[in-house]
Amino acid sequence: MTTAVRAKDIKYNFKEICTRIISGETLIVPRPKNENIVLISEKEYQKLEKIKKNAEYLASLDRGNKDIAEGRRIYKTMDELEELINS
Repeated sequence: MTTAVRAKDIKYNFKEICTRIISGETLIVPRPKNENIVLISEKEYQKLEKIKKNAEYLASLDRGNKDIAEGRRIYKTMDELEELINS
């Protein structure tokens, strides 16, 4: 659930606000000029970071597949790679 909360409420009810966030609630602190702040638990933050990294990895795979389809890859056997490393 997402709820808007005033900065003043956070200041005076910090412990309660933290409990709500840890319980899974997402809080939005409205700010002037639509520069709002979102408060989430570390657990939720870690989930978002994992999703972001997975999306970046999948995009990298897509770029690699596109390069292969367009013939922009060099193919080497394992023996050729070992020879390059050892020379």
